[in-house]
Amino acid sequence: METVMPNTMTSTLAPARRRELEKLGERIARFGVNFAVVTADGRTPVLVNAGFFESRPEQLIAAGRHVFDCVARERYEGVEIPIWQFGEENLLLASPLLMPLVIGGYRHPIGVAIIDVGNPAGDAGGCGGNIAYLSEMLRLVALNQQTTLRTEEQIETVGVELARVYEELVLLHKISTNMRVTESDTNFLQLACDSLTDIILVEGIAVLLERIVDGDRRFVVAAGSGLIDIDDHMAMALHSRLLAEVQQGHEALLDSEVDSPFRYEWPASVKNLIAVPLCAKDKGDAGSARRVKSGVSVIGLMVAVNRIDKADFDSTDAKLFTSVASGCAVFIENGRLFNDLKELFVGSLRALTSSIDAKDQYTRGHSERVALISRWLAERLAEREPLEEEQIHRIYLAGLLHDIGKIGIDEAVLRKNGKLTPEERACVCRHPSIGASILRGIKQMRDIVPGVQSHHERVDGKGYPDGLKGDEISLTGKIVQLADSFDAMTSRRTYRDAMSVEHAVEEIRKGLGTQFDEKIGRLFLESDIARLWDMIQEGGPESYDSSRFADYGTDAVGTLLR
Repeated sequence: METVMPNTMTSTLAPARRRELEKLGERIARFGVNFAVVTADGRTPVLVNAGFFESRPEQLIAAGRHVFDCVARERYEGVEIPIWQFGEENLLLASPLLMPLVIGGYRHPIGVAIIDVGNPAGDAGGCGGNIAYLSEMLRLVALNQQTTLRTEEQIETVGVELARVYEELVLLHKISTNMRVTESDTNFLQLACDSLTDIILVEGIAVLLERIVDGDRRFVVAAGSGLIDIDDHMAMALHSRLLAEVQQGHEALLDSEVDSPFRYEWPASVKNLIAVPLCAKDKGDAGSARRVKSGVSVIGLMVAVNRIDKADFDSTDAKLFTSVASGCAVFIENGRLFNDLKELFVGSLRALTSSIDAKDQYTRGHSERVALISRWLAERLAEREPLEEEQIHRIYLAGLLHDIGKIGIDEAVLRKNGKLTPEERACVCRHPSIGASILRGIKQMRDIVPGVQSHHERVDGKGYPDGLKGDEISLTGKIVQLADSFDAMTSRRTYRDAMSVEHAVEEIRKGLGTQFDEKIGRLFLESDIARLWDMIQEGGPESYDSSRFADYGTDAVGTLLR
């Protein structure tokens, strides 16, 4: 058989997609048939000849266009992959490479995969007569592309969500770092308004606080920006209506005329509105009309009108407004917000990883434990040689986020009870690269990427995904790799029980210089492993000097923002 040579024409397919299809085409060509992909612009970016006969480009393009037309005309949205047959003396089998989601009423194809059987009655192709077999092979190619596209969409969604959460963390960190006792309420609240409108675009925003004016309690504008006009009547209306919403269990007052008429009467300039309360402990001098529950009263509110980049405010906006408003209230109560935000920073990062750990009941809490062990190792290293505190923070965060790439791995593979197939193993081995690609898109997290990318590398070069050796592996990668391995060995898995600490320590000792870096491994073995294990057993990071842990989480996030 002649050497199989894939076509290298420029196409509308992404380079990675084209390379993957070329590899599939090379496998199919081993059965004595040709493989091609036709795109909507009438090109054949992938054309793999088996060497027995030449495909006719005009026939391939005509078949591809016919399939595109059929899918659009029939507005195909089913699950089964259709197969078309063209010709008799020169038989073509064609299948659309469909997007996994229905868009505009049907599932759009990104291309049409074609197997050119040639003459089924001839013997040149060897397997050309087995049409049913080839049809099933073509259907599997289409299903493979759907799975790949679906995974890429999930990864993109996680990346967008991570970027959004990161922006919110930046906002909350910015507010927290300006909590100085010498700062006036007005300056701090103005900072909160300006920072919030950097993320949520509105026509106007204001913070109203309860003040005594001429002997009367009133809500007056303390800070704000944009086009928003609030007189005494509007202020009291906002407060009374928001109080009613909060007493009914709602976190915010949301009103607009998008889906239905306004529930309340507002000035003509208001198209949509959000208001959230600033709540504080009731010190006994607030009127019962302002009390939302026992011991808590509304001391102010944050209001914004007319969302600019979308039709209305939503629950996500409400949660962020509520977080900022709560922060402002606590600041007014002498800095309580700072302590709350320190927990929020760490909790937000934990939330990013808990969704990954939750995919497998045997790995819950794994990311936090790896972060703790990584920090432990970094601090032991800092006792022996210069290591900046910011680097310790980055090592901790790399440990916390090391498995975030598993969001792109099928749960059935992660939870499989038994040996993985080569294909499943290859799928799992992609998670460090997936995680690195998610974090790489956020500039402030790029220093963490090497640790996430290389946490499954081995110093002997037998690791993955890049087969790095020795000092080619970053210090962070070496530390997180050992921490990950120790926790994995001492945790129960679907395929085995947990090892004892002594057994795990012995395995690490055996792996020095091959699986584990010699210096990092000996640093671990010479540390107080019994103390480390007690901390893990007693509750993880909370037991690691709980008086400092919240501060450490804030400092770690602050490292990203510098």
